[in-house]
Amino acid sequence: MMTYPVFKYLYTTVNVCKRVIPRSLNQSILNPLRILFIYSMTQTSFMRTCLVLFLAMIGLHSFAQTPSISANKKSVLNSVEKHQEELINLSNQVWGFAEIAMRENKSAKVLADYAEAQGFKVSRGVAKIPTAFIAEYGSGKPIIGILGEFDALPGLSQKAQPTKEVLKEGEPGHGCGHNMFGAGSLGAAVAIKELIAAGKLKGTIRFYGTPAEEDLAGKVYMARDGLFNDLDVCLDWHPDFENKANMQSSQAVTDYSISFKGKSAHAAADPWNGRSALDAAELFAHGMNSLREHVKPSVRMHYVYTKAGKVPNVIPDEAAVWLWIRDSKRSGVADVAERMMDIAKGAALMAGVQYEVKLNSGLYELLLNETGAKTLQNNMNLVGPISYTKEELDFANTIMKEYGMEAKGINGGIKPMEQTKETPPGGSTDVGDVSYLVPEITLLATTAPNDAPWHSWVVVACGGMSIGHKGMLFASKSLGTTMVDLFENEQLRKDIREEFIKRKGNEVWKAMLPDAPPPVPKDQ
Repeated sequence: MMTYPVFKYLYTTVNVCKRVIPRSLNQSILNPLRILFIYSMTQTSFMRTCLVLFLAMIGLHSFAQTPSISANKKSVLNSVEKHQEELINLSNQVWGFAEIAMRENKSAKVLADYAEAQGFKVSRGVAKIPTAFIAEYGSGKPIIGILGEFDALPGLSQKAQPTKEVLKEGEPGHGCGHNMFGAGSLGAAVAIKELIAAGKLKGTIRFYGTPAEEDLAGKVYMARDGLFNDLDVCLDWHPDFENKANMQSSQAVTDYSISFKGKSAHAAADPWNGRSALDAAELFAHGMNSLREHVKPSVRMHYVYTKAGKVPNVIPDEAAVWLWIRDSKRSGVADVAERMMDIAKGAALMAGVQYEVKLNSGLYELLLNETGAKTLQNNMNLVGPISYTKEELDFANTIMKEYGMEAKGINGGIKPMEQTKETPPGGSTDVGDVSYLVPEITLLATTAPNDAPWHSWVVVACGGMSIGHKGMLFASKSLGTTMVDLFENEQLRKDIREEFIKRKGNEVWKAMLPDAPPPVPKDQ
């Protein structure tokens, strides 16, 4: 008969194994061990013996079926852990700077300076954007790229606490987690650089510091200058409330300014002499709203008036509308944009004024790559799920209640591969343009509570503390280990490229930009 000390020894062994066996094996070996221990204490001697033998078979089978971690991937994991305090510090600095599109001077500098200190060759101010840069190490093929963002959103300043309180009144905040995006990607790039420097990998690692994702389409200007053209594969990640290899596309979008010019007159004394630009703007908006009934369900149209007159007793001689058109495909956006042009012309004719439609920028939808996503999924499983302390769980639940939503904890597990939806969830990104030039693999990593509202103070707060930091480090490890596969496996790169060519089809990428330099603020 097995005595209590034997089971106590078994339980101790489980806890020791927890520290020495990779986390990816916990569920397959250690969790059954724990369950067996609890269950066996209530059973007969015969049942205990059978259960122990059964467990031994399960454990040996699970261990045999689980792939070992290669030396290069262990090096990546060790590198991220070695540099984790530096990466957290970088993330916190960018979180504190909270600079908006095309003004990320301090943020770009600390990231570029860190890359330079790690031995990368850094090119600053690329694509005529002062805050865009490229950090590169190695030589020859393959060339693997990784993207990093660092712009904040206006008006979202918030302290790193679970109750709403601004850090600086009226200032920006990282409501999309880009403070972690740039630092996390750079951590993966540094790990690969160290392997190239040690002669363990051959090729080139290239980190792209990409500004102005939230507005002004920084990557599209970089793409227009051909800065991604020679990549074999490109990777990126984005903060989220789930860990998963992304298999959902984004929405294509075009950004227009529609302006009208008329004649001013006294609104009471002689309004017949005036030609109201505001009338035209309102007719235009009415026309676009009438169009909503006649577009596909995947289409989104949103606008604001940016000029509408100054006082009621003067007929407005200038008015303007800022309009975004989205659809699941760029071709769908183009169809709606063509209708929009006619509506603008018709509104101007009805009001007797002149009009101008100006393209500010446009983004392609994200071109997915399932072959690359499967490779990423395998490495996410290798890294293992994120675990949280009681304090972090309390923080997550408190902040969601403060926001007015149900508290559901934090999802640190790794989601299985999803089926791609025909219509993507809302949102657009300039990563889509990169994905039409080179195969693109995207990771989503948990940096906020389950179902957290994005572009909100909740995300700002979590991005400035350990919940966000853990997701960032998970992203660094997952992307770094995936890049090891890409450097080592030529056939994998060929398979990824073949899928890219098939999905792209006959589409020829063309930057949806005005024929002008990037819209860098004059005081830059």
